[in-house]
Amino acid sequence: MDLPETFAQSFEPGLLAEIEAKAVNLSVKEGDTVLDIGQTIRVVPLLVSGTLKISRLDDTGKELLLYYVNANESCAMTFTCCMQQYPSEIKATAETDAEYIAVPISLMDQWISKYPTWKSFVMRTIRNRFNELLKAIDQLAFQKLDERLARYLKEKSKATGSALINLSHEEIAAEMASSREVISRLLKKLENDKKLLLYRHQLKIIGDL
Repeated sequence: MDLPETFAQSFEPGLLAEIEAKAVNLSVKEGDTVLDIGQTIRVVPLLVSGTLKISRLDDTGKELLLYYVNANESCAMTFTCCMQQYPSEIKATAETDAEYIAVPISLMDQWISKYPTWKSFVMRTIRNRFNELLKAIDQLAFQKLDERLARYLKEKSKATGSALINLSHEEIAAEMASSREVISRLLKKLENDKKLLLYRHQLKIIGDL
């Protein structure tokens, strides 16, 4: 098993040996559901490559983006759910083709007690995601929708590593808990301001948002 350099340098030799012996490499294709709401969490993912989108669904099925998990990271929500043996409260979808190391959740408590670097990794992941969620709440409470849209597009571009975003206006609206008409109007304004180009089910960022 080839661990990313970040993990290899961060974890002590004993932990690396256990990951090698007890975890497995898995891969998913863009659009695959890695974990669904209500599903029993059996593994903790350590992302090797690609991006996972973490979101929540309301009672009507409308999806709200929470954050992205990128290479060398893990999902804080899987930590918090599996440590208390709760079903998943989030949906994880492959934003791009991705590879990850699947760590059985039965090892979580053991490793937290046994390996200081694992405990630090878990706590740092939870803290970073908590800070991201606070920013998201601030956006909902204090930022105008056009500012939220600009931030969303920048985060999406950063997550995929591309200025070309393969989403329709309706899909963007769904992720932002808005309406297609409002999002279309704001995207058209950004195009008129020469900050992006609009295509069918695509857009390309060409200026500073």
